[in-house]
Amino acid sequence: MSFKKVLLLAVIAALFVATFAFDLTNYLSLDFLKEQQQQLNELFINDPIAVFVIYFTIYVVSTALSLPGATVLTLGAGAIFGLGWGLLLASFAASLGATLAFLSSRFILRDWVHSKVGDRLDSINRGVERDGAFYLFGLRLVPVFPFFVINLAMGLVSIKTWTFYWVSQVGMLLGTAVYVNAGTQIAQINSVGDIISADLIGAFALLGLTPLIAKFILNVVKRRKAFNGYKKPASFDNNLVVIGAGSAGLVSAYIASAVKAKVTLIERDKMGGDCLNTGCVPSKALLHVANVAHQIRQSEHLGIKAEKVSVDFKRVMQQVNKVIGEIEPHDSVERYEKLGVNCEIGEAKIVTPWEVEISQNGQTKKITTRAIIVATGARPLVPSFDGLEKIDYLTSDNLWQLDKLPGRLLVLGGGPIGCELSQAFQRLGAQVTIVEKGPRILGPEDEDSAKLLAERLQEDGIEIKTDHEALRFEQRNGKDVLIAGHNGEEVGLSFDRVLIALGRQANVKGFGLEEIGVEVDRTINANELLQTNYPNIYACGDVVGPYQFTHVASHQAWYAAVNALFDPFKTFRVDYSVIPWVTYTTPQVANVGLTEQQAEQQQKAYEITTYDIGELDRAIADDSAYGRVKVLTEPGKDKILGVNIVGPQAGELLAEYVLAIKHGIGLNKVLGTIHSYPTLSEANKYVAGEWKRANAPEGLLKWVEKFHRWRRT
Repeated sequence: MSFKKVLLLAVIAALFVATFAFDLTNYLSLDFLKEQQQQLNELFINDPIAVFVIYFTIYVVSTALSLPGATVLTLGAGAIFGLGWGLLLASFAASLGATLAFLSSRFILRDWVHSKVGDRLDSINRGVERDGAFYLFGLRLVPVFPFFVINLAMGLVSIKTWTFYWVSQVGMLLGTAVYVNAGTQIAQINSVGDIISADLIGAFALLGLTPLIAKFILNVVKRRKAFNGYKKPASFDNNLVVIGAGSAGLVSAYIASAVKAKVTLIERDKMGGDCLNTGCVPSKALLHVANVAHQIRQSEHLGIKAEKVSVDFKRVMQQVNKVIGEIEPHDSVERYEKLGVNCEIGEAKIVTPWEVEISQNGQTKKITTRAIIVATGARPLVPSFDGLEKIDYLTSDNLWQLDKLPGRLLVLGGGPIGCELSQAFQRLGAQVTIVEKGPRILGPEDEDSAKLLAERLQEDGIEIKTDHEALRFEQRNGKDVLIAGHNGEEVGLSFDRVLIALGRQANVKGFGLEEIGVEVDRTINANELLQTNYPNIYACGDVVGPYQFTHVASHQAWYAAVNALFDPFKTFRVDYSVIPWVTYTTPQVANVGLTEQQAEQQQKAYEITTYDIGELDRAIADDSAYGRVKVLTEPGKDKILGVNIVGPQAGELLAEYVLAIKHGIGLNKVLGTIHSYPTLSEANKYVAGEWKRANAPEGLLKWVEKFHRWRRT
């Protein structure tokens, strides 16, 4: 704690102690006020300004210090100054004193509390940012809640100081008026019970519900405004219509059918979306074949001498398509029809908030629905480079139609997709060059993680050109050339085929969103319930972000489906607190929680513990002794903030940490869990052991050493 905080805390403590040490609280009692009322009234008549200022100051200080007696001071304001001036004094003094207490709590305690239970306060802070004024207003209206507790508690959360002040000013006004008015008749008051009856407390409690009622009314008004100009059908054909049969759409439809809702799923192309047809499934199948070829080439040092390895690329792509075909039934129309989902293959267009048109084979039909989920996914981002229109370029969409291995493959983008496909094609026999605008590949990853992967990619023979910005495409001597900017100069890079792997953009056009006014930026704008600006239209998956992973799309789909089907009776805010992600190169790069660079950006205190997978018995036996496990923990504690693993099967190893972070399991319990020998999962136990050694209780161990020495004598 800083010197300024300690000094302020000492001053507050000294004033608080002095108040009780010198029995100053006796001057804040009802009996003293009644005894001194006549004298105080005479002082006010003789010098009204001085008495007003002194009384105001005493009120502010006592409220700021959270001293008992605020009720008596409020009564006194009425007894001495009358209803009008008394209410003015008490209202502003109480609000100012409360704000000082609020600021003191924030200055002294907030950082300390956040360092201890910051993660638990994150969701509270988000709620306060969204609805803090409503809830504070409700608390201020109900005298059951001690005001000093509200002042101190609000200082720990993220509500703005001005919001706290004006809401307190308005919220406390009615209660203050009751006490000030009672103070004008103080001679008839023998206790606080004479002022506040059970009926009056009940009335205040009902008033405390006013903000929530107001919020409900505002939501109703907002809904009516959103639907203005549209006529709601008297009845509906469906409870839910889902547009897009990728991961998000399939899960949404599955959940709706599981709870016996009538749901229609509309897909314009292939069931399964990008993940099955052009993304996760084919890319991992291609990586598998490429890794097998690589292992055969590298097997001589293991005592296995293979003849020259040749790759039949056409058969490789046939194998990829075979894998897609074997998984395809899981996402097929037949399966979902059996589950109770009405599947439609055609173009969908939202024409009103409750109506969707489906175009099939030149025919159009319209269906009605109580709610809609937009799960239209994303497509490869292809910037408009000069000369690109003359290039037969590849993306992750059309790559799978290749039947000939490119001799020289240029990959634009050093992100996860670019790195995975670069390694696959290099190991299949192409000469691959990665062109990355940034200073390193895998920009969102920690620098040491990116370096470990870059070393392995370069060992495979991939050329990595960082700090190269793609400018335009040209043809020179009949060959395709990329012109890139590097250190202020233009560099020409020739290639046979170019793969553009610069990220993905959401599919937000072509199905009616613009026409009916759904708010769209680069993605569909949606709130924590995954609602758009139309309360019955939801969005999930890549089309809404913020994470473009298949497992996040499925995760969001649960929230979107449940909220769409059960709002307003029950809704859930989507939870992004524990999101794992993996880059499936060799070695794999896997993360959950905070990365080191994210912790730095958020100014989050952390400790790092690492374990070298090169020392792991199973990794050595498998000839894959490369990489490391890195765990971020709270300083001096075993609480896991984030994990990064670079190594063999890193995505599988990560699952233990996903579970640990989700359920608050620390490294001590990971260390105390038996892991089979020899397995790669032992790396998780060993990194926990490294943490334990680094955080050993040295003082206690010295006493234990003395104990053992004593037992030897």
